[in-house]
Amino acid sequence: MVNFNDVLKARDRIKKYVSLTPLDLSIGLSSERTKVYLKLECQQKQKAFKVRGALSKISSLTDEEKQRGVTAVSSGNHGAGVSFAAHLLGVKNAKVFVPETAPKAKVEKIKYYGAEVVQVGKNYDETHRIAVEDMEKNNMIYIDSCSDVQLIAGQGTVGLEIMEQNPEVDIILVPIGGGGLITGVSIAAKHMKTGVKVVGVQTAACPAMVKSLEDNVLYEEFPSEDSICDALIGGVTEIPFKMASKCIDDIIVVSEESIKNATRVLLTEEKVVSEPSGAVGVAALLENPQYFEGKNVAIVVTGGNLDKELMQKIILE
Repeated sequence: MVNFNDVLKARDRIKKYVSLTPLDLSIGLSSERTKVYLKLECQQKQKAFKVRGALSKISSLTDEEKQRGVTAVSSGNHGAGVSFAAHLLGVKNAKVFVPETAPKAKVEKIKYYGAEVVQVGKNYDETHRIAVEDMEKNNMIYIDSCSDVQLIAGQGTVGLEIMEQNPEVDIILVPIGGGGLITGVSIAAKHMKTGVKVVGVQTAACPAMVKSLEDNVLYEEFPSEDSICDALIGGVTEIPFKMASKCIDDIIVVSEESIKNATRVLLTEEKVVSEPSGAVGVAALLENPQYFEGKNVAIVVTGGNLDKELMQKIILE
C-alpha cells in the first residue's frame, strides 16, 4: 500500500522535471457561497498529470532495470508520460501499447519522445491482454498506469500541491479511471488536512469503481458504452480498490452529455483546454451544485490533449 512518505519521496525525485500547475479560482463556476478552484494539470508537461507517475516510477528503477527497457499500456496520456520520462531518464528501450481508438494527438506525443507505439485492440482491456503476453516474452519492466506504489505516489504530488496552494480546500473532485490518481491525491491531502473530502467522478458509460465497491469485487475489466472519455474507460486496479475505503469519500457518476457541456464550458468560459476525461469534475459540479454549496472546492482538470476534430464538434453542438 501507499503512504504519505512515499508521496514526499516521489516529489523529491520528480520536482526538477515537472511543473507546479496553477490552482486557479474560477469566477464563472463559483457563487456567493461556493468557491471553485481548478487544478490545471492540463497545463502539466505533456498536458496531463500522468507524467508525474511515470517519472516517479522510472526514476525509482535500478540501472539494470532501466537497461531492460520499459513498457506500458495506455489510452494515451500515460503512454506519453512514459515516453517522456524514459527520454529524460536515459531509458533507450520503451514500448507503449495503445488501443486502435486512441486519439491521434496522444499517439503523436508518445511517438515524439521515442517510444515504440503498438496500436492494437478495440478497447483498453483488450489492448492490455495483448500487451501482457508481449511483456512476458521480452522481460521488460512494466510501468503500470494505476496500481503501483511509486506511480501512485507520483500522482499524489497533485494532492500535495493543492493543499499547499490552498489549505482552505474542503472538497477535491478527482476523475476515476483505474483509480491511481484519486488514491495518491487522497493520501496526500488527507494527511495534510484530516477533514478534507475526496470525491471521485466517473462517466455513466463506465462506472467501474462504483460497481466494484458496490459488489466488493475487483473488476479489472469492465464493459463500457461508447464514450468520449477515453482515459476513463476500462476496469479498476488492485491498489486503488484495496485502499478505496480510506481514500474515496464518495463517487459521483455523470452523463456523457454533461461531460460534453463541461468541456465546452471550460473551453469557452474559462479558456481552459481540457479533454472530456479531465472535465468530469466540472460536470459533477454543474449537475449537483447543492452538493458543494458553501464549500471551497478544488477540481483536478487532469489533461488537455483534446483532438482538434472533437474540440470543433463540442463547440458547434
